[in-house]
Amino acid sequence: MGTEVLDAASQLDFSLMALFLRATLTVKIVMIVLLLASFWSWSIIIQKFINYRRARRDALMFEDAFWSGEPLDELYTRLGNSPRSALERIFFAGMSEWRRSHRSDGALFAGAQARIDRAMNVALGRAGDELNAGLAFLATVGAIAPFVGLFGTVWGIKGAFEQIAQSQSTNLAVVAPGIAEALLATALGLLAAIPAVIFYNKLSGDADKLTSEQEAFADEFSLILSRQLDRSS
Repeated sequence: MGTEVLDAASQLDFSLMALFLRATLTVKIVMIVLLLASFWSWSIIIQKFINYRRARRDALMFEDAFWSGEPLDELYTRLGNSPRSALERIFFAGMSEWRRSHRSDGALFAGAQARIDRAMNVALGRAGDELNAGLAFLATVGAIAPFVGLFGTVWGIKGAFEQIAQSQSTNLAVVAPGIAEALLATALGLLAAIPAVIFYNKLSGDADKLTSEQEAFADEFSLILSRQLDRSS
């Protein structure tokens, strides 16, 4: 009898596709959701690495131009109305407000420094939103994917026990397929959650570093404009 049970169990297909096809509708939905979450997480991770690399490169290029000694008005004119990088947009916002703060006779409007700082803070906020876009999804996947997978596992084991009750048999050929299908849901949950958590921490650190560099540039630029305002007044 034991040999017959083992032979029957060995003839079962335990490939991932077979396990998915044999699963109940609820477990299939759970697996599909987890796979989609994993694919979307990886697309965000890859895109973020590309964006952060481009942001670092553009920041270095702009800082070289900014500290090259070129007059700020000429740099502003050269950028035109389409600044590309975050630092360029921060610079453009500050210079635009700087120019608007001068009357036609060359005198300054009151409160120019505060308006310049607010304009750059708005640009900083938008740059920060771009850097952090998508990271909340990674955090969500990392937090809930294991529980979604666990739900699929519990539901699959429930189905396995129902099959045992219907067949009134606890042999390996009856129990093994249902448990294997159920455990696949947990595996998919971990497959989605582990990379999401790892890269969320990595990308969050990179975003914080880029944001700190942008804030440092904004402070330095604000200081330069503040000296110019003091001289003008």
